[in-house]
Amino acid sequence: MTRNQLDFIFNKFKIMRIIIAIGLGGACGSVLRYLVAGWVQGLSRSTNFPVGTLSVNIIGSLVIGILAGYSENIGVFGPATRAFLLIGLLGGFTTFSTFAYETMAMTRDAQFLSAFMNIGLQVITGLFAAWLGYRLHLLMR
Repeated sequence: MTRNQLDFIFNKFKIMRIIIAIGLGGACGSVLRYLVAGWVQGLSRSTNFPVGTLSVNIIGSLVIGILAGYSENIGVFGPATRAFLLIGLLGGFTTFSTFAYETMAMTRDAQFLSAFMNIGLQVITGLFAAWLGYRLHLLMR
């Protein structure tokens, strides 16, 4: 085999490893989201406001801030681990489509105050949690 052929095979293997890591992380994150969001929603006793979705999005935003900070500034994760955690696990754990659907359903049902609260809380707390997580990684290193 030539050097070019070996490089081609190695690069394909590297890409497949990352794709598999993302898929496994996404599967784990989705199941975790289902469990955590359902548990939190059950604790809240609220049927009108999606506290479960809000909670997983805030938790996911905080964790992605921490992990991205470590990954970018310290380089503790390799490409496959970073893909598993940030793209797969946290991508599956947090959910924009559920947030969009729940907000649309609230507006459809004329629950406009709840819909606007959901939009504000999801966006503001999500961004704040990501910022806080990133800042926390600086304190923890």
